Amino acid sequence: MSPSTGAALRLLAATVDAKAVAEIGTGTGVSGIHLLYGMRPDGVLTTVDPEPEHQQFARQAFRACGFASNRARFIPGRALDVLPRLADAGYDLVFCDGDRLEVMDYLAESLRLLRPGGLVVFEGVFANGRTIDSGPQPTEVIRIRELLRAVRESQELVPSLLPVGDGLLCAVKR
Repeated sequence: MSPSTGAALRLLAATVDAKAVAEIGTGTGVSGIHLLYGMRPDGVLTTVDPEPEHQQFARQAFRACGFASNRARFIPGRALDVLPRLADAGYDLVFCDGDRLEVMDYLAESLRLLRPGGLVVFEGVFANGRTIDSGPQPTEVIRIRELLRAVRESQELVPSLLPVGDGLLCAVKR
């Protein structure tokens, strides 16, 4: 994750005064650290990843940054198996950095999870410039194009594309 993407995540979490954030794709914890810095001091990050090793590394990184253990809830598993168990309208922000083939499903789950005024953020939507390339594209790029179109055309969302890192697609739920 680029420093500019991290700064944008901190800003976005602070903008919605995030108390509850869901993260799809824990990775090494870098995005989670930025989200936690932007969240309210009593906020909780719920992070989902199919790789328990990633979550263990992130747990250590959060601790090294001084975050109390109760600030993050780690749920191992596939996002589409875990997200349906999370509370409807219980989140201020949903950050999606998981399987690019599942982005449309992540969008649907995010809309259910977000409170009105909540924010959904997708990382990597430029796909290294491939989303605007007119040549044949892999399925993951086609899915990102579908996501961009769906968010742009949605009456339920107010979208913006931030040109930081490899692109952040942000949308506020009405």
